[in-house]
Amino acid sequence: MNMNDYQRQAATTAIYPASVQVLYPTLGLAGEAGEVANKVKKIVRDGKLDKEAIGSEIGDCLWYIAAICKDLGLKMEDVAQANLDKLRQRQEKGTLSGSGDTR
Repeated sequence: MNMNDYQRQAATTAIYPASVQVLYPTLGLAGEAGEVANKVKKIVRDGKLDKEAIGSEIGDCLWYIAAICKDLGLKMEDVAQANLDKLRQRQEKGTLSGSGDTR
């Protein structure tokens, strides 16, 4: 499955009103990212890695990313490619480490 196919299929399960487009999935993404972090935190506490549980939470993050992209009229594949291009440019300039959007 490619990212745009995923985005189209994920959109069929969205049940939030148009009045909260972008806002609802962005808040959902923040919550799900916290759940990923919480599962990883439990590795430190319990010494056990639960890949399936972490993968499930990452999948939830992916759904919210797809929803944000849809609400903004962006294709996930374009967003992903633009990100890889940006990282490749930073790598070529030797600026992968550091901070700031315009490195």
